[in-house]
Amino acid sequence: MEVAVNLELKTLNVKQDITYHNISQDTLTSIVLNDWNNAFADKNTPLAKRFSDEFYRGFHLAKAVDRGKTTILSLTDTMALEWERNEKDPDFIIVKLNQRLLPGEKIDLHLTYIAKIPNDKFTHFGFDQNGGMLLKNWFLSPARFENHNFIKYNNFNLDDIANAATDYQVEIKIPNSYSITTDLNSVSKDVSNNDYSIYSFSGKNRTDFSLYIEKQRSFRTYDNGLVEVETNLKNKKIDEIQKAIIIDRVVSFATDFIGQYPHEKITVSQTDYDRNPFYGLNQLPSFISPFSDDFIFEIQFLKTFLNNYLKNSLRMDSRKDNWVYDAIQIYAMMKYMELNHLDKKMLGRLSDMKLFKSYNITNLTFNEQYSYYYMLMARKNLDQPLGDPKNTLIKFNEQIASKYRAGLSLSYLDDYLNHNIVPESVKQFYNLNKNQQTNRYDFEKILTQKSPKKIDWFFNTIIDSRDIIDYKFSNVSRTPDSVTFSIKNKTGIYAPIPIYGLKKNKIVFKEWIEPKTKDSVYEFERKNADKIVINYDNEVPEYNQRNNWKSLKSVVITNRPIKFNFAKDLEDPYYNQILYIPTIYYNYYDGLTPGVRFHNKTILDKPFTFDINPAFSTKTGSLSGSSAFSWNQYYRNSTLFNVRYSFSQNYFHYAPDATYLRLNPMVVFRIREKDFRDNRKQQFLFRQVIVNREASDYITDNSEPNYSIFNARYSNTKTELIDHFNLMTDLQFSSGFGKVSGEIEYRRLFQNNRKLNLRLFAGSFVYNTTNSDYFSFGLDRPTDYLFDYNLFGRSESTGFFSQQYVIAEGGFKSQLEPSYANQWMTTLNASYAVWNWVELYGDIGFLKNKHQSEHFVYDTGVRLNLVPDYFELYFPVYSNKGWEISQPNYNEKVRFIITFSPKTLVTLFTRKWF
Repeated sequence: MEVAVNLELKTLNVKQDITYHNISQDTLTSIVLNDWNNAFADKNTPLAKRFSDEFYRGFHLAKAVDRGKTTILSLTDTMALEWERNEKDPDFIIVKLNQRLLPGEKIDLHLTYIAKIPNDKFTHFGFDQNGGMLLKNWFLSPARFENHNFIKYNNFNLDDIANAATDYQVEIKIPNSYSITTDLNSVSKDVSNNDYSIYSFSGKNRTDFSLYIEKQRSFRTYDNGLVEVETNLKNKKIDEIQKAIIIDRVVSFATDFIGQYPHEKITVSQTDYDRNPFYGLNQLPSFISPFSDDFIFEIQFLKTFLNNYLKNSLRMDSRKDNWVYDAIQIYAMMKYMELNHLDKKMLGRLSDMKLFKSYNITNLTFNEQYSYYYMLMARKNLDQPLGDPKNTLIKFNEQIASKYRAGLSLSYLDDYLNHNIVPESVKQFYNLNKNQQTNRYDFEKILTQKSPKKIDWFFNTIIDSRDIIDYKFSNVSRTPDSVTFSIKNKTGIYAPIPIYGLKKNKIVFKEWIEPKTKDSVYEFERKNADKIVINYDNEVPEYNQRNNWKSLKSVVITNRPIKFNFAKDLEDPYYNQILYIPTIYYNYYDGLTPGVRFHNKTILDKPFTFDINPAFSTKTGSLSGSSAFSWNQYYRNSTLFNVRYSFSQNYFHYAPDATYLRLNPMVVFRIREKDFRDNRKQQFLFRQVIVNREASDYITDNSEPNYSIFNARYSNTKTELIDHFNLMTDLQFSSGFGKVSGEIEYRRLFQNNRKLNLRLFAGSFVYNTTNSDYFSFGLDRPTDYLFDYNLFGRSESTGFFSQQYVIAEGGFKSQLEPSYANQWMTTLNASYAVWNWVELYGDIGFLKNKHQSEHFVYDTGVRLNLVPDYFELYFPVYSNKGWEISQPNYNEKVRFIITFSPKTLVTLFTRKWF
């Protein structure tokens, strides 16, 4: 390649010659060239849709100048060649050959094209704000050929391009004031004049390379004789000598543990780390970091170095066989920690502080955290098979849970087989990649041949399924010299498991067992053990460790005592944990309501949870609060993946002088698509809402103070950045009324960044014998007789709190008459963005009350959609009342949505991960 860099236009002008050698046994009529830079061409590419799925707004809202594309000017062999690129797959081209290319033959392709480089804010690669470029996957490259076909992958920002192994010769022309860093080998530098320099680089048997063009060179070079490392990882608090020692230790370890790096140079950039950081370390602000600066640098360098080391060495399909990369990387990191930081804790220095000694999270070793990150998803029933292609994984699995489980699984196999079988297999497989294109089955074949035991269970269960492992003891008996027990396999999945004997929390024996039958009985020498534990060191990625131990003491008061902890903790299998934390709640009638929340919701989900929150109303001087008890039942191989049974209670004031008590037994059925990345969710809800209200002098609506309502709902939601669709139907029946309603909501973000919101609501009473509007459909705000909404002043009809807006029922913003419908109501709510978060809204509708004719209502105004559904303001302009903006007391007509619930707000930031 001859490349001329235009830093002003953010383009690369490329003249490229490709000699393609057909080393397959197939006769080729076409060649596929990857063109991943063109994935940034517009808002409809597969990459753009992936951004939308993960709620990343930056790409859709970006200016055209920030996007990238590839413009092909010519493509020839000895004459012009036909090529095609379709709209569905803009990130590769198919070159049609003028004559067939037989096995063993070569063909020369000549290309001229312009690569417009995108802004680095999308993926961390591209042109940066300092005038430089960080380049990856920017050039046209032959695709990998395997099993009689070229592999055609779209760019999903997963760093898994499937290029054929290639020899590179690259000449790059850049201004003299800029420098280049690359993992290719330097050949020469020619300063042709005072303005430009031409750099020459080469590389053999590579699938990709990186280029960093900078005005101020940030990379430093470290060479310990094994490989030359170029890195710009940021850490100003440790000196160059410390960095050199750490880099030498990591490079030497990787060479000894995995194998000799096949290239002369490797880059380890801050960009690489930022794309895939070490989760845990990156979540903490630097001023409270529990780790030393040199350790943070060491872990960051280790993770990024191993990633690049493997990606540049293994000649695999890194999308289809991604688990092998992840397994070797995390397994190597675990071995490195055992070798160099055996006693390091997950929370570093915090583990030594007396304040945190009682927390289980502070007692975990650094390597134990991998299991908990995986279990976080398994307990949510969101884990996916390790063998699934990388592009099918939800983001949390792709970047964290599946990656960590892959390493854990290899470590598990290593512990089970022992005798250095897994490390030797890793080395043999790594060396195999120096000579040929490989896949996961080559790795599996090496492991199987070296293993003295049958390990097909490892690939079938651990790698290619999402089956879970869960064992527990049954029928434990003991004598002074022996312990006898049987093992219950709760999931029916075969997997070997270690049994430990402990004496005062010190290991006195460890034995691997292989429970192939349900009633297998085992007997071990006791060796004075006072406790036996399944999977004590967490070698096996087991679903539930709370049932893993039995005391062998003569007198056992309780197998699991209660332990109180402040705020939050990881699940401790040896205790029943009760967590407590201060709370503060507010409504107009109770005032500020401080309380203490007692619950058992540890970081990992569990089947049964309770949440009890007694509180004190400062305004009334009385007790209030809430509680909830729930049981989750998960179905791992069904689209009906969760059934939740719950019973909740709320006791607060609904008026200045009156309280309410709501009891809410409920069952919820949750349905998801087989494709976990599909954002469609369905839900069936059935509940009985029982409300007891004190009589109030302030409330004169003639409604029954106490009532019970059966409620059934169905919702179907599919949401992403570009499109949002929600359908909900609702049935309610009580002694005084029966009603049915439904709503459809649709949002669309258009190509011009304008947004349209539509909502249609329709509801009708089946029967209604009540004498008030308390149970009627609300035009501008529901009465919320089910007490579902967090209304600050639910009984207020005037004043600030009456202006709180809830998107429900009629959905109007102007407070019109009639405000309620006791027969039927149909409304349409619409808004359209005119600039950024400023929208124009309009509502129209019909409502019908008994003994009255239908009434037509409408309103219009301005909506400030600052954070959709969380913080919004509505300014009425014109309605049935006329020009509201010119009427007195206009400030009392403005409506607002404010959500203070931390749990609700957190979903804004977590939805892209799940």
